[in-house]
Amino acid sequence: MRHFFGFTREPFSPDIKVDELYHTAALVGAKERILYAVNLGAVSVITGEVGSGKSTALRYASSALHPSQYKVIPVIASTGSIIEVLKQISMALDIDWSHNSLARLMRTAREAITEIAKRKQLSVLIIDEASLLRIEVFAQLHTIGRFEMDSKPLLPIILAGQNNLLDKLMYLTSRPLASRVIGRSHLEGPKQKDMAGYLKHHLEIAGIQEQLFSEEAILAVHQGSGGLLRRANLLAKGSLITAAREKCMVVSAEHVRMASTEIF
Repeated sequence: MRHFFGFTREPFSPDIKVDELYHTAALVGAKERILYAVNLGAVSVITGEVGSGKSTALRYASSALHPSQYKVIPVIASTGSIIEVLKQISMALDIDWSHNSLARLMRTAREAITEIAKRKQLSVLIIDEASLLRIEVFAQLHTIGRFEMDSKPLLPIILAGQNNLLDKLMYLTSRPLASRVIGRSHLEGPKQKDMAGYLKHHLEIAGIQEQLFSEEAILAVHQGSGGLLRRANLLAKGSLITAAREKCMVVSAEHVRMASTEIF
């Protein structure tokens, strides 16, 4: 496929550089809300379906936080426990995490965040897959960030997850943390008219200047992906492979349909 079309690199790769991202309105809006919350020491929430670009939005926003001013603390929730979260925070802060004492993990994390603040840096806690967190964790997250120095909050928190994240924030025990939320973003895929630009952008960063997708193929990618960029990438790449196999220089809707049978 690369040789047939003349790509200089693999197209529609999920791990492109931040400065190569296609700036959809949803992506830019999410970044603006995140940075606004960070500047106020508040909480920002990003929701969206699987593959809608939540992790990409976190990467994009994080790239604007210069390491001389900010200490980004990345966490990926999996088991959903507060111990897991605190251990990941401890690893990011390079402090001891080889034990399971909640009180000790909480104390050392707070001490490290305070020391970072004394160096004129602001710690930023970013939790991806936050919808997997247990209900009780949200109250404990509020406790972690519940300290101030010179009246300025020391730990803004960014939460990203599927739509049930909002339901968990509505629980009574979650309300102290939810009361700090000032920026909410729900990521939706690009409109049909924007999909052409999205596909063209990815072709260009892979070394192809012309549009390889027909109008019908663009519509098929948009409809087949449901607006989810991860699925759009899979459909686009799969249809390019199918077109190359058939020696077609233009991707058709049929190529997209055939590619859709290969993915979930």
